Amino acid sequence: MSGRAFHDRLFRPVVGLLTAALLALPSAAFADWSWSQAAPFPEQRTEVSAVSDGEAIYVLGGFGVREGRGSAPTAVYRYTPAGDAWEKISDLPEGLNHTGIVILEGKLYVVGGYREATFDPIASLRILDLATLAWSEGAPLPTPRGALAVAELDGRIHAIGGTSAAGTVDVHEIYDPATDSWQAAAPLAVRRNHHTAAAHEGRIYVFGGRDESTYRQTASEVFDPGTGQWQPIANLPTGRSGIASAVLGGVIVVFGGESSGPLGRTYDDAEAYDPA
Repeated sequence: MSGRAFHDRLFRPVVGLLTAALLALPSAAFADWSWSQAAPFPEQRTEVSAVSDGEAIYVLGGFGVREGRGSAPTAVYRYTPAGDAWEKISDLPEGLNHTGIVILEGKLYVVGGYREATFDPIASLRILDLATLAWSEGAPLPTPRGALAVAELDGRIHAIGGTSAAGTVDVHEIYDPATDSWQAAAPLAVRRNHHTAAAHEGRIYVFGGRDESTYRQTASEVFDPGTGQWQPIANLPTGRSGIASAVLGGVIVVFGGESSGPLGRTYDDAEAYDPA
């Protein structure tokens, strides 16, 4: 099955975001961690992006269905675990899917992605001030791409991998909000898209993903800003793409995902990586 055909199957009801909800759990909860049902997402979507500021979860982008056709909903939602409630707080300037999002100093940064309900990569950097709910534009990505992973480290935003108009890339670019500028950094050792990235104790960890040859990438690597280089780490036990991750209790947990081909499926696996 082609990548596009596989995505065509994803226009199905999505009523829960339990993976995203984990982003707001305190790390101490990992010791007796279990799953529970949370309030369903207000809309039916897939391929959303989610991020937490430690108090709430913000969800935006993705695919929806309108009048029987694929659409790109613009509503931005906030989930508050304390009240188990969702609220719409804003609208994206345009529909996006497979975008990267980061929260830094009270602002939500929306990095790249695909335009509307297409797979056309874009370079935009859109910034939502969570206090005023006003949007502004930042310097665009040097390399337009979607299905990338992003992570914040030491006040800067790392945009890692993804797909450009030419296909899967190993590109690693860093944005500095203080100067509204990007700089190139060491590329990934293994090019990939639909992967996940997590910052932990001064380093950035990347897991899984896919490229044009496999939907079940197992290679994992870590970026050390001290050396400016990527190094391989233990492989992801269950190769998969379209995954999410969170740091809980000193370990990095990778959730869910998908694959394609004769063994294609969605995954309920949760696997934890211990950097120590």
